[in-house]
Amino acid sequence: MEMLQRACSDGRLAARVVAVIADRPEAGGLALARTLQIPEHLVSYRDYATRHDFEVALAGRIDSCLAASPRNLIVLAGFMRILDAPFVNRYQGRMINIHPSLLPAYRGLDTYRRALADGARWHGSSVHYVTAELDGGPVIAQVRVAVQTDDTPATLSARVQRVEHRLYWRVIDWIARSRLHLGLDGASLDGKPLLRPVQWQLPDPDMDGELIDVAS
Repeated sequence: MEMLQRACSDGRLAARVVAVIADRPEAGGLALARTLQIPEHLVSYRDYATRHDFEVALAGRIDSCLAASPRNLIVLAGFMRILDAPFVNRYQGRMINIHPSLLPAYRGLDTYRRALADGARWHGSSVHYVTAELDGGPVIAQVRVAVQTDDTPATLSARVQRVEHRLYWRVIDWIARSRLHLGLDGASLDGKPLLRPVQWQLPDPDMDGELIDVAS
C-alpha cells in the first residue's frame, strides 16, 4: 500500500488511492493509511455472524468509497480472507490481487515453504484478476526470482517482496491508462489478447534496478 501511494504521488502511477479498508482492527495498513492521510475504514469480520453478512457490509463500504469515481479498481494487498462468488462477481474485472507464487503453481498459503520443499528453481509473484476460483483468475503479469541453495522461506520471501512491489503498480497503471481490460474472452493488453502473463525479473538479482521483460 505504501508503495502504491508513493507511485501515485510521484506520477509513475496514473491513479490515486481513495480509501484503505481492512477486516481486522490490528491491520497495519490502517495505521499506515492514517500516516499517509488516506481515508481508512474498518469492516471487522468479528462483528458479523456469517460470511455473507460480512461481505454485504464490506461491499457496502467499498461502494460508498467508490461512488464518486466512475473508473475504479479494488486492489487486494495482504487481504487474506477468502471471498464468496457473489461478492467476487459483483466486482468482476475491477478487482485484482497479488499472489506470492508463479501461478498456477502453489495456489493458497505457505507458497515459499512449498516451493523450497519441491526444490523449485524459480519462485516469484503473480498479479491476477480475482474470480470465484481461489487464485485462479486470469494472470496478468509475473515477476520471478531464482531460488538459492541456502534459501529459507524468510529469505526467499524477502527477495520476492522486493521485486513484486515494483510489479504491482505497473499493472495498476495499465488499468488506469485503459491499456488493460478483462472481457468475456479474457484479458487484453493494448488491444491484443493477453495469451500469457507478461514475465519480468531484475537484470541483477543482487542489485536494485528496473524490471525487464524477460519474454520480449
